[in-house]
Amino acid sequence: MRLQGKTALVTGASGGIGQGIVERLATEGADIIVAVHTANDAAQETAEAVRARSRQAWVIVGDLASATQAADVVNRAVAAAGRLHIVVNNAGIEVRAPFWDATETDYDRVLDTNLKGPFFLTQAFVRHLRAEGRGGKVINISSVHEDLPFPHFTSYCVSKGGLRMLMRNLAIELAPLGITVNNIAPGAIQTPINRKLTHDQARLDALMAQIPLGRLGQPADVAGLAAFLASDDADYVTGTTLYVDGGLLWNYAEQ
Repeated sequence: MRLQGKTALVTGASGGIGQGIVERLATEGADIIVAVHTANDAAQETAEAVRARSRQAWVIVGDLASATQAADVVNRAVAAAGRLHIVVNNAGIEVRAPFWDATETDYDRVLDTNLKGPFFLTQAFVRHLRAEGRGGKVINISSVHEDLPFPHFTSYCVSKGGLRMLMRNLAIELAPLGITVNNIAPGAIQTPINRKLTHDQARLDALMAQIPLGRLGQPADVAGLAAFLASDDADYVTGTTLYVDGGLLWNYAEQ
């Protein structure tokens, strides 16, 4: 087990990609902080899935759109688990709107959750590592839309493009501290957020025609890469985006 003795904090951990990452990291031996926006049964079920793998789990609730609460999530995680080794910034939202109809409220919701949250949560994590004189791993779950335009989701693309530059900058700045920073950019993954797509056969067929591997991704496809980046096997990997998209990015054309 590559992550034996490590503790990972995963945001947006109660479903979809986040839950898949939690379960894979626990299988690899990590104890897990299940960080969620709202306390709910799904968060507890995710924690129980970790415990079923003979690892420890804690559920911590906080609104990552608030810099104060993002830092508090890390501080409470350290108080609960003793120390942190890995942070996975997975929590994210998207709001569909034509550019001319996008509101300031929706823009702020998306940017605060997708970009400000990872910024300040990572900052608190880095302060913890510096205080202990240790390195660590930061893994951001980005999107192919850090690179690929996505009409009607401009705020989402802006947030993911910003996350790419945050990753690149921190990879350089934090390297002397032994902290690696990388992005995972999923393409079309079969999760609850894509439920409408999977029930619209025409849209699904059009998308599938643009995925060279011929299928939607699964949370496990992303989780396996997260486990690698969290492990010692990836100690010399930093400052990069790794795509998990079945070849979509270089084969995509807006319909």
